[in-house]
Amino acid sequence: MREHFFGRGVKLCAIVNAKSGRCPEDCAFCAQSAHHRAKIQVYPLMSPEEILRRAKEAEAMGARRFSIVTSGRSPSERELDRIAEAVAAIRKETSLIPCASLGLLDLGKAQRLREAGLECYHHNLETARSFFPHICTTHPYEDDIETLRVAQDAGLEVCSGGIFGLGESRQQRVELALTLRELGVKSIALNFLHPIPGTKLERQRPLPPAELLRSVAVFRLMLPDRDIRICGGRAFGLRDLHPLVIPAGANGLMIGNYLTTRGRNYKDDLQMLKDLELEVAYG
Repeated sequence: MREHFFGRGVKLCAIVNAKSGRCPEDCAFCAQSAHHRAKIQVYPLMSPEEILRRAKEAEAMGARRFSIVTSGRSPSERELDRIAEAVAAIRKETSLIPCASLGLLDLGKAQRLREAGLECYHHNLETARSFFPHICTTHPYEDDIETLRVAQDAGLEVCSGGIFGLGESRQQRVELALTLRELGVKSIALNFLHPIPGTKLERQRPLPPAELLRSVAVFRLMLPDRDIRICGGRAFGLRDLHPLVIPAGANGLMIGNYLTTRGRNYKDDLQMLKDLELEVAYG
């Protein structure tokens, strides 16, 4: 099914953690929450010049999309101006598709980003609506749904998904897939929990690699023509079964480092695709 819709191509994206820590939300898995005691780097929003430098590094690794990610509930107007400046520079000085993940948005902020040249807005639902109260209590699920709708109304593509292994049931993973389908999300970001010391889920037992692969396959069957991108926790969660995530249905990978954890060496990912007789696709 993956080959029918996407051929032998695999789409590569990368991110920069452009603002880290002190987030007022209490998401149980997140090391950047101010409610947790995880040991991470904490810093304010990077300069547009630094974000552009990171984008060029990602482009040199083989990424085709690049997302500016910030901690916090929503960007301030001042932060939005700096992010818009960085987006415009990325559009001008690289061949990357500029994306952003900045928390909750209203229509005005979404339109401002679109005018700067942003193409895609990423905002994870994290899990099923029925399980969300176990993961986050500082904002309602509907706020996340509304942000995706606002981004779409502003003319942006949307990327959204969640994390497997938070304690949700198989049925709740299916529930998440149904929600993403109903919202018309074209790009699905799937993450695998990597328990981080100092967070509420630091003792959560990770799902077995085979269970993660089955879950990816179910998303492919339910969302046959959508991009399914495997992001955070893939090397940790899949271990020796890592290359099987593509035959399981994925057609995209996030390369490089994640928000607060390190990723695989991008050269290993490129070699893996070569060994699987696949190629890097644009988009």
